[in-house]
Amino acid sequence: MKKIGFLSFGHWSPSPQSGTRSGADALLQSIDLAVAAEELGADGAYYRVHHFARQLASPFPLLAAAGAKTRRIELGTAVIDMRYENPLYMVEDAGAADLIAGGRLQLGISRGSPEQVIDGWRYFGYVPEEGKSDADMARRHSEIFLDLLRGEGFAQPNPRPMFPNPPGLLRVEPFSAGLRERIWWGAATNATAVWAAKLGMNLQSSTLKFDESGEPLHIQQAEQIRAYRAAWKEAGHTREPRVSVSRSIFALVNDMDRAYFGGSEGQDHFGYIEPEKRAVFGRSYAAEPDKLVEELKEDQAIAEADTLLLTVPNQLGVDYNAHVIESILKHVAPAMGWR
Repeated sequence: MKKIGFLSFGHWSPSPQSGTRSGADALLQSIDLAVAAEELGADGAYYRVHHFARQLASPFPLLAAAGAKTRRIELGTAVIDMRYENPLYMVEDAGAADLIAGGRLQLGISRGSPEQVIDGWRYFGYVPEEGKSDADMARRHSEIFLDLLRGEGFAQPNPRPMFPNPPGLLRVEPFSAGLRERIWWGAATNATAVWAAKLGMNLQSSTLKFDESGEPLHIQQAEQIRAYRAAWKEAGHTREPRVSVSRSIFALVNDMDRAYFGGSEGQDHFGYIEPEKRAVFGRSYAAEPDKLVEELKEDQAIAEADTLLLTVPNQLGVDYNAHVIESILKHVAPAMGWR
């Protein structure tokens, strides 16, 4: 069995060819797709976070709204860029959204990817400490966030408060029990995957990672997952970790599918997502269901993971994206033993 969800970047464009032409469209359609995915039997609705872009950016209002509209499906991010985040404020927002959703949040966090502007986190008021990098800052914000999610008091109460306080030091409210165990780290390298395991975070591995061996993405990801699980075991955590991988997968079951994705290239690409950092970009899978099943059986990382996130072309509209998800659940998942 494998959990299957979708991952949306929430792109929007005023172009007449786009089915998502405004920020409002992107947000409202993201909620509608979560509702549709739940009705189809999918397990997760995940959203990407990009700042200064015509994409989804502020995750917690969206997660709270989707949580109020759904009852079962997991709601998550992949990923929140922690260079931009105030950990205390984030604990408040995450706690509130998780309580509204009834404890269904699965929050992916990370250092983030290159953004639309230079050092965009500076505009949000964050600057790395002397001698530290923006990646160091993101990891520090993440560590603070994780500590606060434990729900332990740390703030000295006012002796003359406006409202009565519980005894002892105060914590950030509202507190949502169990959310600490539902935090994921989006790792682009083996080393950061191992770091995430030591801190007790679940692992998200995307459709790209920094190239560490020259091998195809799925092989490098499988090695990353195995290194993560070994580090988790060595750290002595008592629960089983979760691991997700993201893929662009399209079952070609009608003429519209073939028109959109019939010519997709079936190979990985190597390039540079950051200066001097070579990355491997994963292939798209697009084929008739029988052939698609055979191709997916060769993907070692999908086999290693317990959760698969389907990246969706959100600008093609809710109905079509619901069809994309349903096609995988109906024509591919049973043959793969995922259902």
